[in-house]
Amino acid sequence: MVHAAAMAQGKKRPAVPPPDGGWGWVIVAGCFMVTVCTRAVTRCISIFFVEFQMHFGGDYSGTAWIHSLVDCTTMLCAPLGSFIGNRLSCRIAVILGGFLSSIGLVLSSFATSLEYLYLTLGVLTGIGFSLCYTPAIAMVGSYFCERKALAYGIAMSGSGIGTFILAPVVQLLIEHYSWRGALLILGGVVSNLCVCGALLRPITLKEEEEAHGPVPLDTDCGYRVKAQVVSTLEEPLAINNSKDRRCFKSMQEYRFLLMPDFLMLAVSFLFLASGCSLPFVYLVPYALDVGVSHHQAAFLMSILGVIDIVGNITFGWLVDRRCLKKYRNVCYMIAVGMEGLCCLFIPLLRTFALLVPFSVLYGYFDGAYVALIPVVTSDIVGTTNLSSALGIVYFLHAIPYLLSPPIGGWLVDTTGTYTATFFLSGFALISSSLVISTVTGIRHCRRTQKHRKNSKDTDPKQDPCQGSRSEFYIASSKDVNPSINTANS
Repeated sequence: MVHAAAMAQGKKRPAVPPPDGGWGWVIVAGCFMVTVCTRAVTRCISIFFVEFQMHFGGDYSGTAWIHSLVDCTTMLCAPLGSFIGNRLSCRIAVILGGFLSSIGLVLSSFATSLEYLYLTLGVLTGIGFSLCYTPAIAMVGSYFCERKALAYGIAMSGSGIGTFILAPVVQLLIEHYSWRGALLILGGVVSNLCVCGALLRPITLKEEEEAHGPVPLDTDCGYRVKAQVVSTLEEPLAINNSKDRRCFKSMQEYRFLLMPDFLMLAVSFLFLASGCSLPFVYLVPYALDVGVSHHQAAFLMSILGVIDIVGNITFGWLVDRRCLKKYRNVCYMIAVGMEGLCCLFIPLLRTFALLVPFSVLYGYFDGAYVALIPVVTSDIVGTTNLSSALGIVYFLHAIPYLLSPPIGGWLVDTTGTYTATFFLSGFALISSSLVISTVTGIRHCRRTQKHRKNSKDTDPKQDPCQGSRSEFYIASSKDVNPSINTANS
């Protein structure tokens, strides 16, 4: 009797907590390659700047719009990537994005004007990157809890590592095959996003199962995956109620937009995006302006990129330690604030020997906060809403990324120095840190009040990940064989 009941429940075993390993590391590897093929390739597009300018005879501003459009479109369409990932699956979103971005780069190799490149390289490739970037990052958060910061650190380091490797490779491709051949080969490289998308096996959270009913078990990994087939008996009812369920699902996905904590976090990200890109754009021109050689100025950017990788991984590992796990928001706030302080001191650094420590510190803290953006967002909105929230977060980066470099250039033209530009960057980053500190303080006060009211039912030494596991995932022991409990009783 018990055995028969167990067999009947064979396909309805409950989901397990996030693996924090196993197939989760494959998800991290896939996300790593996504960041290489999106963010690193976007940075390497600047290498084509001189080639485009010489071939089409454009001015600096007209040619610079190509890179700005790629970066802005990737962030501006991030909610579209979240929408497709939630409606269909992250796997489909990444595969579709890989196809579009690859087509965009291949078509760009046949460009006949800058306007042609605006459309193919700027818009089409940017949209493809946006469909890949957000869903891949959100998948990592679903597979990790205890090692979440480390997992994100490894995944997000693809941007720095990819830039470090691809930059000289792209330069060699241009020298051997011209810019057209280089873009064609990059299109083939980016097509590997489709392979990365195929690796993103979905995992179902507790809220999803409660809302949509039980889903079939993935026997390879031991946790449930999203069902793709609707029962024929339930199909008429599903069709009749599809509109209502879609509306309800949309409201549930974006209910975090009404959370005061998330609104404050959004303001913080606006300040962050306004300041973080300026040093990358103006560090080399500033170094040349104070008498540093071209070779040394380029070496400063190499240092910044390599240390960025170190910050991604090591800071993520440190924040996952038990003593720091509860203070991840504070660590994020410190990283952003220190980055802002570094920018304020740049006008005092007028030699190569003094600019090297700046590149090291700025690169490290830049990698640190980039790895923690998904973690901080997940702590506020929860893992279930992470994909939609990241879409909004990266959308908020779009306009500042587009406007802050021209504003910085206008300040240089107006004042004749780079001081105002770096001050703008520093104050924007410090303002972002202050806003997130306000959010952290408010949340701490709420937890304190809640702990006082429910002191009998809460354990102050409980690991926060253990709480999140019980909140987001289904306990397995009681539902594996419900008839056993009945028989024993």
